[in-house]
Amino acid sequence: MRWANTPRLPLMALITSSKTQPSYDIIVVGSGAGGGQTAYTCTMEGAKVLMIEAGRNYDPVRETPMFQHNANGPLRANATPDKPFGFYDATVDGGWEVPGEPYTSASADPARKFWWWRARMLGGRTNHWGRISLRNGPYDFKPRDRDGRGVNWPIDYEEMAPYYDKVEMLIGVYGSNEGLENTPDSPRGILLPPPKPRLGEMLARARAKTLGINIIPIHRAVMTQRLDHATLPAKLHPDNAKAQRILAEDMERRAACFFATECVRGCAIRANYQSTTVHLPPALATGNLDIVPNAMAREITLGLDGRANGVVFIDKLSGSECRAAGRVVVVAGGSCESVRLLFNSRSASFPQGLANSSGRLGRYLMDSVGSLLAGQFPLLENLPSYNEDGAGQHVYAPWWLHREQKAGQLDFPRGYYIGFISGKRMPSLGTAWGLEWLTGGSYGKKFKEDARRYYGSFITFAGHGEMIPNENTYCEIDPVLKDRWGIPALRFHWAWSENEFRQVAHQQKTFRDLIGVMGGRIRQAPDLTGRKAILPGGQAKHEVGGAMMGEDAGSSVTNRWGQTWDVKNLFVADGATFCSSPEKNPTLTIMALAWRAADRILEELKNGNL
Repeated sequence: MRWANTPRLPLMALITSSKTQPSYDIIVVGSGAGGGQTAYTCTMEGAKVLMIEAGRNYDPVRETPMFQHNANGPLRANATPDKPFGFYDATVDGGWEVPGEPYTSASADPARKFWWWRARMLGGRTNHWGRISLRNGPYDFKPRDRDGRGVNWPIDYEEMAPYYDKVEMLIGVYGSNEGLENTPDSPRGILLPPPKPRLGEMLARARAKTLGINIIPIHRAVMTQRLDHATLPAKLHPDNAKAQRILAEDMERRAACFFATECVRGCAIRANYQSTTVHLPPALATGNLDIVPNAMAREITLGLDGRANGVVFIDKLSGSECRAAGRVVVVAGGSCESVRLLFNSRSASFPQGLANSSGRLGRYLMDSVGSLLAGQFPLLENLPSYNEDGAGQHVYAPWWLHREQKAGQLDFPRGYYIGFISGKRMPSLGTAWGLEWLTGGSYGKKFKEDARRYYGSFITFAGHGEMIPNENTYCEIDPVLKDRWGIPALRFHWAWSENEFRQVAHQQKTFRDLIGVMGGRIRQAPDLTGRKAILPGGQAKHEVGGAMMGEDAGSSVTNRWGQTWDVKNLFVADGATFCSSPEKNPTLTIMALAWRAADRILEELKNGNL
């Protein structure tokens, strides 16, 4: 194969692609949550896997800027157009705009634009996420049964629970069991102890009770203590001594978080979950995984028997076309990227895109329904300097109005949770900007005093809600536009429905009430229509759907295993298969589904069915 000797960037210490093979058991396209989990599960059980990654190699242990002070970066590490989350964000390559990789919106209306976030680096978007790891609940898998809207999943919570257990044990998730409705508890002993709430979170938790809102520890993929390497490997890989040994050794190398810096910078001590810190090191240690970075997948190829037999990709460093062969192909490039690859894999057998006999490929894209509202709180003024960096938010408020919603007492059908952005974190450029509404304007010594007084006294409330799939949100291949490698680009159609607008209006009213009971003040009035405050589609970076799973080939792209109806040995193992977009963040469910699909692939390979 041509790619075997292609020049590449320096590899992560544990990665080797020197033992490339003419053919693999499994080809995995993408190295994020779904791809990383698939590769991990399959290699630990002995399968030979090739991973194709469009981005460059990335080693968070060596490359993370977690200990760099903001003052050491350009513009004091503030955001720039190509680094929207700051100079030290772990997404070293990627964002909503990627040079040479355009996409378009079908509408010129800004409210109908979709923002597509991509991370072009090993580990994909696991390098850029809040690590909030919430299980979908029973209602989330059967939403149509509750309110007659949307689509039921072909699986239920009971089927998924064992895989949630395994993922939580593997990656390390802190949190608590609270016994709340549709907020599943984990079996005893799986969750790690949650950290103490920040001061602002403590204030919110104390005062929110008057509104009937429970604020509890959030579940996040951050290790607050070392994993039990003596017992967990046997639970995850029974009757597999090699896998147990490799995983035990790898778990020993991961350290507990010491809450010093923000997770978005990456983690040199491997305390938080990234595919590059959890999935890929043990997978590589098996000797069963080859990884080719800088490889842009162009199409999946089919044999005369109608089965997938490989992937064609472009070596981004040389521009040459390369091919890889495998018995099974797993697409896990992220919802939209996976859909794009399937669309671009047209053939005489599949003129509308591979695995698209249903015509549902690209349909029913969803994103989290979000809005923000900030308040300033006198009770948090003039506090001593202290560090509240590290591990993101420590608490959240799960959706609390299930019964009222079921009874028809609300004017929207699905819920949201409340997140909190607060604390005294490392100051950056603009930290003291916008204080005039509090101070009336100041300069010199008085300005410094004002900056110290008010720093850390702000809390932003963030809604994270469920979108109901609709016919007006989808993606397709742009008829003209191509990327720098000649691969057709995506065009997006996006529209929020009245359900989402009404949900955001409720979010805004609730945030206003919370700020009020906490003794705070608001600079900007809440948007009680929901239309101005709603975040644009894609800005939450939680897009799912596009290759929905289902009960039959006529109404879905894949079956309950993520296996495409049309091509027996082609699987989708990312958020594209989601039937709904619950108010829970999708990453934990993506991993649980990928582990489940990988088990199915291994079983079918063993039985000679793939």
